Amino acid sequence: MKIIRAKVLGFCMGVRRAVTMTGEALSAAAENIPEGRIYTLGPLIHNPQVLSFFAKRGVKVLKEKELFSGSVHLFKGVSVIIRAHGVSPDAEQKLREQGARIIDATCPRVKVNQKIALALAEKGYTIFLAGEKEHAEIKGIYGFVKDSNCIIVGDPDEANWAANKLRQSGNCPAETALIGQTTISGDEYLSIADAIKKHFPNLEVKNTICDATRDRQDALRELCSSVDAVVIAGGKESANTQRLLSIAQDYGKESWLVETASDLPPALLHLPNAELAVKKIGLGAGASTPDSVIDEIEHALLLLEKEKGNESN
Repeated sequence: MKIIRAKVLGFCMGVRRAVTMTGEALSAAAENIPEGRIYTLGPLIHNPQVLSFFAKRGVKVLKEKELFSGSVHLFKGVSVIIRAHGVSPDAEQKLREQGARIIDATCPRVKVNQKIALALAEKGYTIFLAGEKEHAEIKGIYGFVKDSNCIIVGDPDEANWAANKLRQSGNCPAETALIGQTTISGDEYLSIADAIKKHFPNLEVKNTICDATRDRQDALRELCSSVDAVVIAGGKESANTQRLLSIAQDYGKESWLVETASDLPPALLHLPNAELAVKKIGLGAGASTPDSVIDEIEHALLLLEKEKGNESN
């Protein structure tokens, strides 16, 4: 069996930056600083191995609802790292009010999208946000425009329904724009745009998809053309990793999303027409997957093949 890696996989720039900044914050902290001195506001990235690594070193996760409910009080000078997905202005202001030392690890691309949304809102645009309503990035961007006319849509059907409802309300905006979650697939984003344009032909579609996301998706598409099955390495809570899995499935490939090598199903070596199916397995990975996890999964795949060979002898 041959394992073929996607040409682009693993940590993107924004994730690597957030992980590096958190590591630097730990290194700068003196050993006698009380436990809980460093927090992240929400999970730093969507990868359980990375989160576990930092948790074991004393980094705690602070939930936004805890921040606003007052159930957690931060003493002056505590370091709070804003995660790669970004946060709303209200959450950042709440941290400042409590005297926290803010370390902003928001992905620069997400930061750009926040500024685009704010600028559009200030000009009076009605803004459609394409993405997952409960995703941290969408929540953060929404926080910049919540007092404006802003509508979150998750797919083309929802976009069509929302745009039609807005048009029929009689309160038709003069100008509309579409902003997408940085990890949304390009095809899905265009489909959402087309759905809205049926009702608002002059919709301005902003180029807000991250190049790193697009590169990983394109690399996986290329990989799917030359392999028999696909393993995607990454956190199951990661939107960009889930989209990679969907792409592989759309290509009709037997595919699995695994967080660690222990998640690999032995069944992948017993696919229909196994003699052909296991000759080439593609390995892709989400933008928040560490190199060490990718290497571990590749090694485990090779061991599985070796074990299979021993059983057949």
